[in-house]
Amino acid sequence: MSSKALKVLLPALTGALLLALWYAAHFFLISEERRFLLPPPGAVWHAFIKDAPLLLHAAWNTAQGALLGFGLAVVISFGFALLLSLSPLVRASLYPFLTAVQLTPLPILAPICVIWVGAGLASVAVLTFAIAFFPLVVNTTQGLISVDRNLLELFQLYRASRWQQLFLLRVPAALPYFFTGLRIAATLAPIGAVVADMNAGSSAGDGGGLGFQAVIYSSQLKIPALFATAALTCLLGFIFNAAILTLAWLALHHWHDSYERTDH
Repeated sequence: MSSKALKVLLPALTGALLLALWYAAHFFLISEERRFLLPPPGAVWHAFIKDAPLLLHAAWNTAQGALLGFGLAVVISFGFALLLSLSPLVRASLYPFLTAVQLTPLPILAPICVIWVGAGLASVAVLTFAIAFFPLVVNTTQGLISVDRNLLELFQLYRASRWQQLFLLRVPAALPYFFTGLRIAATLAPIGAVVADMNAGSSAGDGGGLGFQAVIYSSQLKIPALFATAALTCLLGFIFNAAILTLAWLALHHWHDSYERTDH
């Protein structure tokens, strides 16, 4: 069997095993009066079908907030990484404050965002930006300063300007680090958007996302629908990651050693 077929077959078999274990846990490991706490996959699927329009609309709202915050984080973090790569003194001056932003929990930042920009999409985007910014700027900065010294000396030998060194050497060398940061941020962005929606979301104008919907389902004790919301959030994260992996492959597979060559 080919390796490509195995890459498809093994996850499918693992998924089937997990579903079987889920059913077994529901029927054999949990007492009958508490089975509602772990609905079987079939009940989760029926809940999704029943509330599909509502859940898909909420997923779209969450995706908008995640994309806005993620896109803003990509643009600003790259510029910030260029600034941090200028000198160790700049990095020493700014890194503690970047870390402080990353370490501040979203539920603490959420009320501030609501006061500043109002509840809803704007706050969700800002909070998503806050959680996605740090891994992007740290990884990109590390890439910009981790240049092969031999190549740097070659550029200096040919009297390349500082800008030429930056955009012809440092930025291309930083791409693998940048995409590593993108993958981390793409994983965090949907999670951040959902958590932000729980704390700063709004249903005004049908603007509630998956986090807002999860709060409603939890208060109504609609456990299967809550599981369906979690599954949809997971799917959104997979879509984000797949998009970044595709971009990374397109940008790096022709020349970077982290991707297997298939042309020989």
